[in-house]
Formats: sequence, structure tokens, C-alpha cells
Amino acid sequence: MGFAFFRRLALTLLLALTVFAIQFPARADAVDDALALFTTDSFNDTTKAIDGLVASGHANTLPILRALADGKLLYDPGSKAVFYKDDAGALLNARTATPSSADASLLKAVRLNNRLRRAVEAARGGLALLAPEPERRRTAAEAVFKSRDANALPTLDAAIGKETDARAKAAMELARAAIVVTFPGASEQDRLAAVNTIAARGDGDAAALLRSLPADLPESVKAAAADAVDGIEARLAVWAALQNILYGVSLGSVLLLAAVGLAITFGQMGVINMAHGEMVMIGAYTTFVVQDVIRNNAPWLFDYSLFMAIPLAFLVAAAVGIAIERSVIRFLYGRPLETLLATWGISLILIQSVRSIFGPTNREVGTPSWMAGSLDLGGLSLTYNRVAIIVFAALVFVALLLVLKKTALGLQVRAVTQNRRMAAAMGIRTDWIDAMTFGLGSGVAGMAGVALSQIDNVSPNLGQGYIIDSFMVVVFGGVGNLWGTLVGAMTLGIANKFLEPYAGAVLGKILLLIAIILFIQKRPRGLFALKGRAVEA
Repeated sequence: MGFAFFRRLALTLLLALTVFAIQFPARADAVDDALALFTTDSFNDTTKAIDGLVASGHANTLPILRALADGKLLYDPGSKAVFYKDDAGALLNARTATPSSADASLLKAVRLNNRLRRAVEAARGGLALLAPEPERRRTAAEAVFKSRDANALPTLDAAIGKETDARAKAAMELARAAIVVTFPGASEQDRLAAVNTIAARGDGDAAALLRSLPADLPESVKAAAADAVDGIEARLAVWAALQNILYGVSLGSVLLLAAVGLAITFGQMGVINMAHGEMVMIGAYTTFVVQDVIRNNAPWLFDYSLFMAIPLAFLVAAAVGIAIERSVIRFLYGRPLETLLATWGISLILIQSVRSIFGPTNREVGTPSWMAGSLDLGGLSLTYNRVAIIVFAALVFVALLLVLKKTALGLQVRAVTQNRRMAAAMGIRTDWIDAMTFGLGSGVAGMAGVALSQIDNVSPNLGQGYIIDSFMVVVFGGVGNLWGTLVGAMTLGIANKFLEPYAGAVLGKILLLIAIILFIQKRPRGLFALKGRAVEA
């Protein structure tokens, strides 16, 4: 019994060695044949060479294909030997991957055309399907989906069978479906299943693939593809509408930050402050200064720079606002045209001062690492800096409501707003309230500048782009009413995003301005008007 066992084992080993001895020369011959085809200077032979090299499973296949794509695959016209240059520029033998002493000046490069470049990319993608890293395998599957190279089908089937990562496997099945749906040997049932797999992806690439199917497919497959395209387009329309709403909320948050301070000063004192945009600009430059100091002295604190800049921007802008109110505006109450001209002159002074100190060019304000990237929800995508601005605008709005509703300063501001003479008779220092209110509105604008520095160029003209929009928001929502400012900012932001695709950015704003003018004709005090005997008089 023992002798029989050892005899069977010996026969098995002998058979395995025989098979290996037979197959190894075959594989070696396949590699040599593929490399020889690179030397014929024929595009068709180069295509065969790529397919043969991939089929051989040679260990040096990927570096050879990479060199071919980069124009670094060379051959000797005389000896028909094939070489390639690595990243360091060293010349290597393509068969053995060993350094070669051949004269590079006598070698010719293997030529490529666009068809061959696509074939090389597809081949490299097919090889990467078997890479050890799941992310590389998923990326390779996506490349095969785009190229739809039928030569990758055997590799895909093998990779799908042993794939353990769910995302990579889904990408491979999608790439396989993209090939099978037009594969000559595929059955009608396989093609219908492929159409369903592609339709499940549900994006523009899937719809484009299904639209481009050849006309000679079975009617059932063409009907299924047409139904799938209709379903994808309906879903994309819904996602596009939601995306516009999301972008509109993002734009509305920017408008809210820029306008909410103006709503306080304009509503409290009736001052048409044309320098409000420059308070935003001051906040942005405060952010630049904070980051510049951190970069030069404590770079490890850079991710916290915005948290340091927010209170500083508030204080700097508030101090400038109080100085403007005490030195100029307090002498012009009751004369709105003169305050408009005075604050316009102040805005020019501030712009020129900043230009003289920091220069006329844009200043770099970096984005902390926690604000990099984007938030993807289904078919929606919003960058983290936009998400941060939405959250920041909400926090600023809630904080202002609490200040105006729950503090002594807020009570006095509301009293002066509703009836200035009665408030003065009750012992409230209305001139002090005016200065504090102007400082509060300017400080909030400074905080808006911190947020805007993350999505706009920090330049002396930063505030000019938001002053008109801020007045539109305040007038539309109701002068001095924070809830009206919130509703006005969100309404204008969303309406602007829905108009832009059809009318363009400039014409869209013009249409919104016309709509607001017509609205004000019917409702002069905006959506939410303040109440009070002095206000209503």
C-alpha cells in the first residue's frame, strides 16, 4: 500500500514537471513572439503585440506597456531586440528587465496612434484589475468601463470571481456590462442584464453609453436601453434641481453673511452705508494677516487660523465702523443722500488705503485641511468650504437673534429702532446705541469677510461685488428685519441659481433686480416690515 502511494505521488510529480516543461517554453515563445511584433513598425502588429504580451502573463508586461505609452519603448532594427527606458533613464532589456549596454542612439521608438494609445490604456487597466490594492482595482475597472475593450473581458471575469471589496466588485461588474452589451458573442439575456446593470449606475456616463449602442442589436435590448435612458434622465433632472437648490442655499448663505450686518445698520439708523462692502474686505484682509503670522511663526496652528481670525475680524471691522459713525455719520442723520455720498467717499478711502498697504494684487488665503474635499450625497456634491459657510451663516444668524432678543443692548436697539424719541425719554443714550449698532453691523460684515476669503479672491475690490446684492437682500426682505434678511437671501440665492443656466449670470441678476423693483412697487416695505409708531409714521 505504501509503495503504491509513493508510486502515484512520483507519477503525479513527473506529470506536473512535464506540463511545466511544455508550458514554460510556450510562454517564453509567446513573450518573444509578442516582443518581435513591436519591431515591425506596423500599427496592426503593435496591436497584436500588446494583446500577446498581456496574454503571456509575463512579469515585465506592465513596465513595457508603461514605456510604450510614454514613448520609451525602443527596438534595434538590426537585431530585433526590444528595450525600454525606466523612470531614471536607464536602458533595460524588455525580455529580462536587466540593464543593457546597447547604443540608444541606434534604437528606434515604437510608434503609436490614438487607437493604439487606447489599447495600451485598456491593457494597463486590465492588468491593474488584479492589483493588490482595492482602490487600484476599482480605478482600473472604471478605466475599462470607459474604454469598453473586449480584450479585458477574460481578466474581468477572473477578477470578479475572486474580488472581496464590494465597491471594486461593483465597478468590475459595471465594466463587464459595458463590454457585454455590445459583445458579438453575448446572448440576448446577457445583454438585457448588462443594460440593467448600466442603468443602475444612473449617471450621465451610463446614459451616454446606452444612447450610443449600435443599431443592429435585438429590439428588446434597444427598447430596454431606451427605457433605461428615460429613467436616468428623469433621475438626473431631479438631482439637478436638488443640486441647484443646494447651490442656491450656499449662495444665499454668502448673501446672508454680507447683508445681515447691513440690515442692522440700515434698519436702525436709516443710513445708506456704501462702505459696508469694505467692512467685508477688512475682515478678509484680517484673515490674511492672521494666516501670514501663523505661517511665519507657528505653522502647526494653520488649521485653526480661521477660528482665530473670526473674533479678530469682528473687532477690527467693528472698531472701524464705530470710528466712521463717530467721526462722520453722526453729523448726517436725517440726510440720506448726504450719508450715501459720504460713505461712498469713505469706501474709496478704505480701498485705496488697503491697496497702499497690501498692494493691488490678490492675496493668498489658504484653506485649512478640514475644509478640503467635498460632501457627496447620492447625485449631490458640495465642497466642504461651502458647507462650512452654510453652517457659519446659520450660527451668525442665531447669535444675532440672541443678541437682539436676549441682551440689554438688543432691547435698547429695538427700542431706538421702533421709537427713538420715546427711547431717549426713557433714558437710553441713543447716540451711544447708534455707535454700538453701527459697530455691530460692521463687525458682522468683518466675519463675513473671513468666510468669503475661502471662496473669493482677497483683493481691495472684494467688497464691491457684494454691496449691491446686500442692499437687494435687505430691501426685499424688509429693512431692519433679520428674518426678512434670511428669507430674502435664500430666495435670491436659489432664484439666481435656477436662472443662471438659462439666462446667464449677468442677465439673471438683471432679471432678479427687475423682479425686486416690481415687488417693491407693490410692497414698499419688503416681505417683513418692522412695526412701531416711529417706524410706521
